[in-house]
Amino acid sequence: MKTDDFDFELDESRIAQHPSKERDHSKLLVMGRETGKLEHKKFYNIIEYLNKGDTLVLNNTRVIPARLFGNRPGKDEKIEVLLLTKNSEGIWETLVKPGRKMKLGATIEFGGGKLIGKVVNISEDGSRFIKFEYEGIFEEILDELGNMPLPPYITEKLEDKERYQTVYSKHNGSAAAPTAGLHFTEELLKEIKDKGINVEFVTLHVGLGTFRPVKVDNVKEHQMHSEFYNVSEETANIINETKARGNKIIAVGTTTIRTLETVARDNNGKIVPTSGWTDIFIYPGFEFKVVDSLITNFHLPKSTLMMLVSAFSTKENIMTAYGEAIENDYRFFSFGDAMFINKEE
Repeated sequence: MKTDDFDFELDESRIAQHPSKERDHSKLLVMGRETGKLEHKKFYNIIEYLNKGDTLVLNNTRVIPARLFGNRPGKDEKIEVLLLTKNSEGIWETLVKPGRKMKLGATIEFGGGKLIGKVVNISEDGSRFIKFEYEGIFEEILDELGNMPLPPYITEKLEDKERYQTVYSKHNGSAAAPTAGLHFTEELLKEIKDKGINVEFVTLHVGLGTFRPVKVDNVKEHQMHSEFYNVSEETANIINETKARGNKIIAVGTTTIRTLETVARDNNGKIVPTSGWTDIFIYPGFEFKVVDSLITNFHLPKSTLMMLVSAFSTKENIMTAYGEAIENDYRFFSFGDAMFINKEE
């Protein structure tokens, strides 16, 4: 299986530079998971495809202002640091640009010295591990000095930082938003609950594992980075009860599906209350144990996310759907429109 198998052409004009004016008014391309049948809807129509007794599962992680700009002491320069994940010792895995300036032992200061970082390790793929020194509360300093970590293909300024957060975001820790959830409003979620559909949450802090580019020709040689997840007892029980009575599990976003399928893989197909780190890599041939339907955005060519959605349906169905979306002026990537891969009744 080649990485190029998941490539497609996309004009830059199709890349959404800003979110839609109203979250749930974005376009929604509905596709039959098996048949590939396509329908054009608005996102608020999603409720039409959810039935009483189904369970909608969302990722309630919250994006931190993870992009920092600093300089080496006494140097007139700009070094960008993107915080990814923090280990139990308080050391952050980061992406640094330009990395060549941040060798082992190098220090970088932010905000005139309010925050000072030291490179304590460098991984084989070039990630820098940085230990920070500061006075006060790290999260408050980060709120003051950090910027929202918008993807590089978004070049326009984001006027409202909360538009890169889901309305249900709760637990700080992500370096990127779980973007499929950006389309939900509090009102739409209430309508869904009022219809008798369970709304449950997991947490996966989005890091390098989700958006790291695939640089190998053979898909199976790609190595995913680990990301932290948590599943509560209540959520686990409701998902298992839903499956037992034959209702559907609808995952909102690839991060949610990776969390649920990780737990199911490790527990004989069941969801249990647990937390840990996952480096699960889902590509065609993967056997899904829990999730029946998937709400997702339109993804970058040759990305692990393209491989995941192709595994969830078929590569042929996905490529046909993407062609249909391009022809009908759908907006792509983080602030773009949505797709619903639906298990047909």
